[in-house]
Parts: sequence; C-alpha cells; structure tokens
Amino acid sequence: MAFDKKLIDKYETGGTLLAKSIRNLTPGDLLAAPPPGEKNGRWTIQQVVIHLLDSDLIWASRMKLIIAENNPQILGYDETKFADNLFYDLQDAETAVEIFNLNRRMFAKVLRALPDSAFARTGNHSERGPITLAKCVELEIEHIDHHVKFINAKRAAMKK
Repeated sequence: MAFDKKLIDKYETGGTLLAKSIRNLTPGDLLAAPPPGEKNGRWTIQQVVIHLLDSDLIWASRMKLIIAENNPQILGYDETKFADNLFYDLQDAETAVEIFNLNRRMFAKVLRALPDSAFARTGNHSERGPITLAKCVELEIEHIDHHVKFINAKRAAMKK
C-alpha cells in the first residue's frame, strides 16, 4: 500500500495547530496546575508544549535515521523523566512552538522529496519493534492531535 503523501501536509501543519492551541494564554495560564479530571491530564500546558517539542525533535531524528541508514536501532526514552528533569517550567512555550513549527516545515521538505518506496523503510524501535517511516509520520500526526485535545480541555476548564 502506497503512503498517502497528503499526510505530509497534515504533519507540516502541526506547528500551526499547536500555536493556535496556546494563543492568548498568559504565563500563569501555561503554568497552572491542570484541573482534576481524566480529560485534563497531569501536566501543565507548558509541560505539554515542551514535551511536544522534545518528542518532535526526537522523532524527526529517528525518521532521519530510517531514511539514511539500513534498519537503524531506534531508542525509546522516558517522557516522564524528561518532564521531571529538564526544567520544562523554566522553558519558553512560545519559543518551543516556533522551533516545533520550523522543525516540521523543514522536515516536511525532506519527506516530500522522498520516493514512495522510502516510506516502507524500517527502523527497529527498542520498545515498539520494527517501525516504518510511514508509521512514524502517522504517529507524529496522532501525537500532536492527542495533546492538543488535552490543551483544549485544560483551556476550557480555565474558561480560556
């Protein structure tokens, strides 16, 4: 089955989606503890944004390995340890969104230049096992959608 290259457009616009999700929030809003409820998660909006940037940079690197090397080893990481130990509350959410957006726009150019066959290339993820480039792109689209829903739920709970 051929990879639907229209997904690259959706991948690329993830930065715009993320920027819109935090528009007009104050630093206090970004750092506010999430209200109780499963739909709100346990991280602040700021932590979610920085997590998304870290994850996006890591997945872009993983996809580059899959493109450039033959069946590379792809290492997993503990996102909670990142959030706990990398001072997410001290970082700037707007800068993170800018970097996220630029990373997506830059890497989308690479994805668009690839032949269809490249999307079947695989890497061996330490936790997930074999994973194709196509699946990586799909996971990153799902990841931003998943977390933007949490951000929007937190905004709604704050009446923002």
